[in-house]
Amino acid sequence: MNLDNLDNLNNLIELFANQANKQNKNDIFLEWLNPSNKITYTWDQTEKNILNLSKVIKENIKEGDRCLLVSENRPEWFVSDLAIMLAGGITVPAYTTYIEDDYKYLIEDCEPSLVIVSNNEMLKKLNNIINEKDFIKKVITLDQIDKVINNLNLNNKERYLDYNSIIKNNFLAEDKIENNKLNRKSPACIIYTSGTGGNPKGVILSHGGILNNVRGSCEITKPLFNSRPAFLTWLPLSHSYEHCLQFVQIAVGARVFYAEKIEKLLENISEAKPTIMAAVPRFYQNLYNKINMNLKKQTGFKAKLIEATLRLGRKKLLNQKMTFSEKSMNFIVDILVRKKIKKQFGGNLKAFVSGGGALDKEIGEFLNAIGLPTLQGYGLTETSPVVSCNPIHKIKVETVGPPFKGNEVKIAEDGEILVKGENVMLGYWNKKEETEKIIINGWLHTGDIGEIDPNDGYLQITDRKKDIIVSAGGDNISPAKIENMITNEPEIDQCMVYGDKKNYLVALIVPNKDFLNEKEKINKVIEKINKKLTLLEKIKKIQLIDENFSIENGLMTPTMKVKRKKVTEKYKNQLEDLY
Repeated sequence: MNLDNLDNLNNLIELFANQANKQNKNDIFLEWLNPSNKITYTWDQTEKNILNLSKVIKENIKEGDRCLLVSENRPEWFVSDLAIMLAGGITVPAYTTYIEDDYKYLIEDCEPSLVIVSNNEMLKKLNNIINEKDFIKKVITLDQIDKVINNLNLNNKERYLDYNSIIKNNFLAEDKIENNKLNRKSPACIIYTSGTGGNPKGVILSHGGILNNVRGSCEITKPLFNSRPAFLTWLPLSHSYEHCLQFVQIAVGARVFYAEKIEKLLENISEAKPTIMAAVPRFYQNLYNKINMNLKKQTGFKAKLIEATLRLGRKKLLNQKMTFSEKSMNFIVDILVRKKIKKQFGGNLKAFVSGGGALDKEIGEFLNAIGLPTLQGYGLTETSPVVSCNPIHKIKVETVGPPFKGNEVKIAEDGEILVKGENVMLGYWNKKEETEKIIINGWLHTGDIGEIDPNDGYLQITDRKKDIIVSAGGDNISPAKIENMITNEPEIDQCMVYGDKKNYLVALIVPNKDFLNEKEKINKVIEKINKKLTLLEKIKKIQLIDENFSIENGLMTPTMKVKRKKVTEKYKNQLEDLY
């Protein structure tokens, strides 16, 4: 893909049409690794399915109408997203983990004319609200609906269509996706922020904003591919990070595998053998703890090899000079240690990309040192979503890399990171006031605190404006830094630091299941961490809890960030008892 061509495209449909014309039409493009429902689409089938589906959508919506898409990751997600755009609609993706009330809020906020829903289970969650709303003209189910249609109390059965029946229409061989009226400023989707605080806000992203991100992402990934790359998609496509990657996959002509489910991720990795994988910091934290625990069990010669791998890997990462014997040793551990670790990820992995939150420096160094290059980036849903990312040839793990071309980044007087450019959202759906609060004179106020290295332009995130704890003495403390240090310990799974307007900090701790009843051990871990913290940051008391923060219990966002407000509400009494 010629990167300059990306700047000349009008919209995301054009991006797909151009690539589909270049590819061998019988090459497999999309594949779902679901043994009970194995679906594969060639480039040709993908194009025909988009044409078929968009024709039906166009008959049921007006230009600019919203179309709600509720589905797990699968090839039909991709087809639905592009078909909605081709029909002149705006995709509104929603997480499958939402509860009925969340869908009610979303539907009442964006008033979709059409709902695409994957299966019966999802339809049951949405059914009551669909029955209530006359503005929903049609519901398309990706799975067969006939089994459930009689069991559900469905008003107006003509409202329901079946995806598989729609895509069976035969098109002539010469039928192709034609250019349409969409331009770079046209809305492509409305992605609702997962909201660690109040209600989610609908972020309107433009075709140009996502294309700008695709160009930057292609610049980062281009050096990694010398043949057709494979991607394994497992983060929800309803998240702006994975949603943007979908278009990067088109631009680089990738082979795309959709993971069956998170519990099968390791099996799916060995099957897909991905060239590149994107994930959120929580994934890398779990990976770090898992690999670290295994490495710590090694003794004798193996332990020495591992020690050398980490020491020399860090030296290389930090561009420190190596002696001839160190270079020779590094070559040996490359073969004996790093190659074996890579093999566990299918053997073809060129890089991990980390986004959606701050990656701990220690984890970043560790993964890079053991042969799993990890590129940390930074972004927000409001920036389509990527602002910056580390390139493979110069990884600085404590930073989030230089900004993408076309993004202007500056630091405000109070340290806040401001972003300007085509990638900045068009605004929040139906929230003019909130849009004007966050975009001032074209500059998006990110709510993150950071600094830019004057030598190379690399951006570093140092804090989060909103997540700061202000102690009773008026001191500002960053809980995320302390939480990262605590959860990097293998004995501890999750934690939340608390202490706003208090005299000292306390923490809720979810221990690793092997240490559930080991309060003494956990106390020793906290004592060890306290030695590395300033007086203000030290954790004075802890409360152990045996329930994990999860998406299902509403204590975590779909991108695996802890919902502080919800956790505080739930454990208010236990937390206050610590004072």
